[in-house]
Amino acid sequence: MDKKEHIVISLGGSLIVPDQIDADFLKSFVSTIKEYVNKGYHFVIITGGGKTCRRYQKALSDVSESSSSSLDWLGIYATRLNAEFMRLIFGSLAHSDIIIDPNIVPETDRPIMIGAGWKPGWSSDYDAVVIAEQLNVKRIINLSNIDHAYDKDPKIYPDAKMIKESSWKDFRALLPKEWNPGLSSPFDPIAAEKAESLSLEVVIVNGRNMENLKNYIDNKEFIGTVIK
Repeated sequence: MDKKEHIVISLGGSLIVPDQIDADFLKSFVSTIKEYVNKGYHFVIITGGGKTCRRYQKALSDVSESSSSSLDWLGIYATRLNAEFMRLIFGSLAHSDIIIDPNIVPETDRPIMIGAGWKPGWSSDYDAVVIAEQLNVKRIINLSNIDHAYDKDPKIYPDAKMIKESSWKDFRALLPKEWNPGLSSPFDPIAAEKAESLSLEVVIVNGRNMENLKNYIDNKEFIGTVIK
């Protein structure tokens, strides 16, 4: 990656709030981003909703008849809470407002912009893809809590095969066909379809390994899944 390139990161809510807010991860992540800001890089970080999102959605479903749209909106507001949280953490390095509509990326002299969910049917992964399109960025880092994507859930299937590199066609065949609020998937299927149409490269890496993230940014050997 070249200096001053915009790096788009889809930051999984599972890293921000795996169960409770993970201050240790946040300190490590923020330190890493600041390190690369000092080298001249610019970042757009789009936050997911994580367990905060899914817990609210489950509770709403348990106590009320809820439409898919209502559940989606609840998840969107969870992503916005996480986004405001991250914006405040980065302080003066971050643009003053979070990106809500990914089609409108503000001009700013700040090296960091934070984005969140926009509207029903659009995941934070999809927002990241649209923002990448607006900025003419060809690579997205999907930070999650896994080292690789698999052809099926390794927690359920012992014979699940790790994926190091995949075409979009093969990868999309492994995903659900539709987006559902609260979906837990290596990458949103609708975002994957658009990423393929834009010929984007998406790399899935474990956000708990900052040295590995640095290796990817520095074009060194890294652990993860590359889809292109």
